[in-house]
Amino acid sequence: MIKPDFTQQVPAELGTVHFIGIGGSGMSGIARILLGMGHRVTGSDLRDTATVAALRELGAEISIGHDAANLGKPDTVVVTSALWPTNPEYLLAKKLDIPVIHRSQALAYLTSKRRVIAVAGAHGKTTSTGMIITGLMAMGEDPSFVNGGVIASLNASSASGSGDLFVIEADESDGSFLHYDTAVALITNVDADHLDHYGSEEAFEAEFGRFASGAKEFVAISSDDPGAVRVSKLITDKKVISFGMARDADVRLTDVDASGARVSFAVEYLGQKLRTELNVPGEHNAINAAGALAVLVGLGYDAAKALAGIASFGGTERRFQLHGERRGVKVYDDFAHHPTEVAAAIKAARAVVGDGNLITVFQPHLYSRTRLMAKEFASALSASDQVVVLDIYAAREDPEPGVTGALVSDAFENQSQVHYVPLWQDVAAVAAKLSNSGDFIMTMGCGDIYRMVPELLAALEK
Repeated sequence: MIKPDFTQQVPAELGTVHFIGIGGSGMSGIARILLGMGHRVTGSDLRDTATVAALRELGAEISIGHDAANLGKPDTVVVTSALWPTNPEYLLAKKLDIPVIHRSQALAYLTSKRRVIAVAGAHGKTTSTGMIITGLMAMGEDPSFVNGGVIASLNASSASGSGDLFVIEADESDGSFLHYDTAVALITNVDADHLDHYGSEEAFEAEFGRFASGAKEFVAISSDDPGAVRVSKLITDKKVISFGMARDADVRLTDVDASGARVSFAVEYLGQKLRTELNVPGEHNAINAAGALAVLVGLGYDAAKALAGIASFGGTERRFQLHGERRGVKVYDDFAHHPTEVAAAIKAARAVVGDGNLITVFQPHLYSRTRLMAKEFASALSASDQVVVLDIYAAREDPEPGVTGALVSDAFENQSQVHYVPLWQDVAAVAAKLSNSGDFIMTMGCGDIYRMVPELLAALEK
């Protein structure tokens, strides 16, 4: 992957903007807002996805595949850290001395005149961001936002609103979450990840400490996650609102019932005890809702009204998203790609599937993460009835000798419940044969595993 050059000055006027990898969740959201502002937007991506098609409908000029000829004559080029340094469009832009800025710099440009609510954490960012946005809108506010996933009720991952608040999902994977002029910081958790970038858990946590210290107004942070608790001790000069199940949490979560398709719970805040039920399953979503509520009450909104607004949240794409049903088998897709996320997603799915079996089709993401966490992945995945493990989605890394999806499958204690299927074309048939009426099949990972869904539905029909 490229090493972003954060010393590159962002032009005062972006002009025509070319996005290399425009179909990514963060990139597409920024592109959408720039199109709405009247900018000419061009771009390229490896695949012609629904996101790419939606941007074309808004006026973006997008090429499929990466080629120097795609660049044209933009005034600004936007890139992500996942870009390979040999990308021909990137190399030509550098040769022509066109300003090449990281997507976080483009987002900082868009947010520069607003009060920024930045949501960071190893897990739960996209859902928590969506809950804050939904809560604000339910109370009559019109925030701008850029989220890492499409909010189902809005059918959009970004929008430019008329209010002074700008809600963003802030990416910690490469340290770029430090670049925003943050008013309010929400830290969902600080579970060690992206150690390929940070090198150690201590460095990862220290970066979150810097992120929190940069918030001008206050920090909302988990009272339960051990890493977040350690980061809390680094925050010495800011108002802090804690949330979670801990007895001393400012927004305390109690009475959680995650046994069905909707999670219900109560929250205690300043002597009030409020009860609600979400439209999404899982204890982890109750925790996300508590974090969103901590942000909204910190901003001065009434707790009861804010919680009612959050409860209207209908989910985001690729978070336990139902895609169809064939011969009694429902096919879901989920973005989980870290052992903690995998465990939470499977726990929520098991509560919904009832007496049926859960077949998880898992695509590991990154060689480094797979090498470091293979045993943890196996432990989390083993809560499924059957697991199909694919090979690794490489993303921004070069292959590592001996590191394949087999590291995960070999780490299962019960080998009868896991099936390592390295060839993509064989996966759907294997998963379909494992399922019966009443079961769930859930694809899982943050690579391109979502593309398996139509193949699974077709295989089930056979």
